[in-house]
Amino acid sequence: MDGCSKGQVVVGGGSGYRNGVHKATVKVDRPLSAPSNLRASSSFKSKCLLRRAAAVRRGSHSSFGGAAKDDDSVSGRVRVAIRLRPRNDEELMADADFADCVELQPELKRLKLRKNNWDSDTYEFDEVLTEFASQKRVYEVVAKPVVESVLDGYNGTVMAYGQTGTGKTYTLGRLGDEDSSARGIMVRAMEDILADICLETDSISVSYLQLYMETIQDLLNPANNNIAIVEDPKTGDVSLPGATLVEIRDQQSFLELLRLGEAHRFAANTKLNTESSRSHAILMVHVKKSVLGRETAFPNENADPYDSVNNYKPPVIRTGKLVLVDLAGSERIHKSGSEGHTLEEAKSINLSLSALGKCINALAENSSHVPVRDSKLTRLLRDSFGGTARTSLIVTIGPSPRHRAETTSTICFGQRAMKVENMLKIKEEFDYKSLSRRLEMQLDKLIVENERRQKAFEDEIERITLESQSCISEAERKFAEALERERVNCQMDYMESIKKLEEKWVLNQQKHGENGVINGTYSKEGHVGSVSDEVSEVKMLLQNEINLRKAAEEEINILRNQLAGFMPSEAGGDADTVKLQRLLEDETRQKKRLEEEVMILKSQLSQLAFEADPTRRLDRSRSGNGFTGVDYLSHVRHSPLKDNGQRSSITNLHEQGITGAVQSLSFRSYLNHKFLILFPSIKLTVGLQKIFSLLESEDPNVRIHAVKVVANLAAEEANQERIVEAGGLTSLLMLLRSWEDETVRRVAAGAIANLAMNEANQEFIMTQGGISLLAMTAADAEDPQTLRMVAGAIANLCGNDKLQMSLRSEGGIKALLQMARCRHPDVLSQVARGIANFAKCESRACTHGTKAGRSILIEDGALPWIVQNANNEASLIRRHTELALCHLAQHEVNAKDMISGGALWELVRISRDCSREDIRTLARRTLTSSSVFQSELQRLRIDL
Repeated sequence: MDGCSKGQVVVGGGSGYRNGVHKATVKVDRPLSAPSNLRASSSFKSKCLLRRAAAVRRGSHSSFGGAAKDDDSVSGRVRVAIRLRPRNDEELMADADFADCVELQPELKRLKLRKNNWDSDTYEFDEVLTEFASQKRVYEVVAKPVVESVLDGYNGTVMAYGQTGTGKTYTLGRLGDEDSSARGIMVRAMEDILADICLETDSISVSYLQLYMETIQDLLNPANNNIAIVEDPKTGDVSLPGATLVEIRDQQSFLELLRLGEAHRFAANTKLNTESSRSHAILMVHVKKSVLGRETAFPNENADPYDSVNNYKPPVIRTGKLVLVDLAGSERIHKSGSEGHTLEEAKSINLSLSALGKCINALAENSSHVPVRDSKLTRLLRDSFGGTARTSLIVTIGPSPRHRAETTSTICFGQRAMKVENMLKIKEEFDYKSLSRRLEMQLDKLIVENERRQKAFEDEIERITLESQSCISEAERKFAEALERERVNCQMDYMESIKKLEEKWVLNQQKHGENGVINGTYSKEGHVGSVSDEVSEVKMLLQNEINLRKAAEEEINILRNQLAGFMPSEAGGDADTVKLQRLLEDETRQKKRLEEEVMILKSQLSQLAFEADPTRRLDRSRSGNGFTGVDYLSHVRHSPLKDNGQRSSITNLHEQGITGAVQSLSFRSYLNHKFLILFPSIKLTVGLQKIFSLLESEDPNVRIHAVKVVANLAAEEANQERIVEAGGLTSLLMLLRSWEDETVRRVAAGAIANLAMNEANQEFIMTQGGISLLAMTAADAEDPQTLRMVAGAIANLCGNDKLQMSLRSEGGIKALLQMARCRHPDVLSQVARGIANFAKCESRACTHGTKAGRSILIEDGALPWIVQNANNEASLIRRHTELALCHLAQHEVNAKDMISGGALWELVRISRDCSREDIRTLARRTLTSSSVFQSELQRLRIDL
């Protein structure tokens, strides 16, 4: 490493620091023990209070200093101390003729690194520790201020960095079993933490890890050898939820954990160090400490209980985390002699330390990008450099001139680290458990008050109900009286009208008797006009029917010519030719029947003319068995002919057919309509082709009514196969694709829905791209009836096991969920039916082993809609969504998603309150057969 600054001035050195603010402080020593008389009479709680009071008054007496802090974030520079290791036996022999390459000036907090006998570089640090500095001195100037900050609710980090064999592990992790004065920073830090907290209200927990070959391993549980790093997306805090967390109650148990961890740590023998650490050791100490003087008093007895709840504030707990990092030493391969697996370890160590150096450089230079994710080491130390923790770095070096380059690189690393600024932030959280205990008493008061208000509310509702019933009864009585009066008035008016009509009828009879009968004969002047009008009208009807017959004959001739054009030239023909010949013969017979009906109509016309004879009419009028001219015409119009096996009479067809045809279809459409009625034997052969041709008509009315005819024919199951064979389904899909008219699309979608009820047609619809067409129609349509037709078609397709993946890939499932936006009950019922069909097919596929993994419905986001409508007021929607939930719950892999989505509560409701016994039984069986549901029900203490 190069580029480190020389002769750097230490800001605020000497007077100490606290939260990065340099300030002269007054040293206040905390008493190590209470007086004997106080110890004899004080309880354990009194000792805790004394410790906390001392903690409030404590101040730092080290060279790092201290400063006042508040709850806001403050700046805190990384503090760096350098420690020189004494010469070892090897260096005493090898470097006996050479002077040390390092000269320390601890009183000036300065270090000189000799280049040669006449030139040297000078560096300044926050603290310079000679080879004679004791472990206690190192702890007090490097780690103790950080430990005190952790006890005050901040995060803190103490890290050792240096070349291999320079004393990092000795400085941090020495246990001091033989010599207590040799205890390292880890042991001394835990001693201070245990002395400061009250174990009755506070807690300490420890994790001990190592980063070996870019893998995080648990030193307290070696089986846990691949721990994942979890980052909070909101705060960026790093945590290791998979690490073992041990609560510490005394110093002895902590020492046992350190021994256990050191036994599992990787080490190797190299030329530079006989016990070289091959991994980065990380000790995490979590401290939770209650804060005095922050608790909230109970509310006044006379205060409103609903308002007093909002005045409660939970007690405050400060949570600090102390991270002690013993980095593996950097080494050069030609000096350490590493080879084989040890060489791979050295590469991994150097790579992680290089990534750490890059992050330090970026932070020191205020770079916009800090490569934190280059190594797991930098991710773990994210809060220590540039984060919210108070960080102290101890840099260890050796005196040997043979390692001048490594010493220079280490010093430059420390110099750059001194430029890093952290924003210290206190970590406080609320003790909700204590607050919940305090609120239990208030809860009883709230329950009593709620019951009182509920009782008053129910009394008021009862009073209003009685008043409403009284008003309704009075209104019903008045309405009944008014209705009775109106009925009497109507009866009187009716009787008067009948009486007037009878009088008028008598006058008309007398008038006809005087003017119509002279000397026993009937006068033609009275009724000739009316009878002649009736005869003219019948003649006109007959002429129209003759014209229709001629048009039908012309149509038959056209069909014959078309048939002759399609007939094969070779003799004999094939089956299609024979079939067409039979159809032609049927058409001929139908023509004869039509001619017979015309003859019958002519005979009826003659009979009507005969009835118009004055003498016969007079006789029939006198006998009382005949009809008047108008009555007889009405009789002819409304009475069917004798030969009406498959159709009505010509007159009936005329009056019913021509009226609808003139109003809705063009004349050509009307001819096809008459042709299909007169010749039912060829309705689904030649007639379908004509109807399909009308689907392409330029006249919108013709096109609309043609597609309506196809939809009505498709509603009958017997016609569906022949419609598909004749190309009707393809025509409907083309119509759905090309036309934007809302009516055409609605009717076409309805026809496709009818055809989709046949399983054979469903696969044909899929191959023709019908699913995507229906999905696009659903996205563009706004009319609820159009959406209902489209939803019905997709719902029918959802019941086919073979179309599951196609429905998802072509947007069928998403189209169903999008149509729910309409909120029309008919549309929602079809959407619910489709989801239930799809869930049933999925459940069947999972049972047969042809499908694995989560439900497609859950992946596409259908579960919230199903849960929302599982208790819908409409019974049809509710029944389908209940079935869908039961089918989804039958597959174990969906259980967790259903629990998190709130479906478990709906399943419990269905198993208890569903109106249908079969659905209740299915829901109960599903809940009892799933281990995931059973464990969740046990956790929630719910009994089925």
